[in-house]
Amino acid sequence: MSTRPLSPQDLSSEGQAAYQARNFLEAAAAFEQAARAYRASGDEVAAAEAANNSSVAYLQAGDAQKAFEMAENTHLVFAGQGDLTRQGMALANQAAALEGLNRLKEALELYRQSSEVFKSSGDHELRAMVLQNISALQLRTGEQLQALATMDTALEQKKRLSLKEKFLKRLLKIPFEMLNRK
Repeated sequence: MSTRPLSPQDLSSEGQAAYQARNFLEAAAAFEQAARAYRASGDEVAAAEAANNSSVAYLQAGDAQKAFEMAENTHLVFAGQGDLTRQGMALANQAAALEGLNRLKEALELYRQSSEVFKSSGDHELRAMVLQNISALQLRTGEQLQALATMDTALEQKKRLSLKEKFLKRLLKIPFEMLNRK
């Protein structure tokens, strides 16, 4: 009795189940197989989506290099389809992997590109998340004032702020008020 090979959809479902169970390496491998299967069937968009899912899982598993390899250039597939949301997410996935590799300048550049794509798409929530990542990286690279401004912009993007975010927004006003007093 021969077993039929799993379809790309089945492999993606396996990846989702493994990811939900926090089996990140298993999830990454399933998504990677799904990406290959989708590519073999000529579905480049689904292949890019599965590759990005694999990237996220590899990053969760601690393998930033493999995460970057899986997501690298997938944003181009989504850009070709005019899918700004997935294009922005793919750029952010690549940036997160580069950040994990301590390639901070490259990560900042891709996060900035992602932010611009989300700005174009009108997706304020995803843009806010990316801007928060940019702000954190700016702090790590010694750009403290720029980090404050970026975080302020991130909070401006959100429709609803949590209590913590409201407090942070009030705190951010202090340095800006001090700078404007001269």
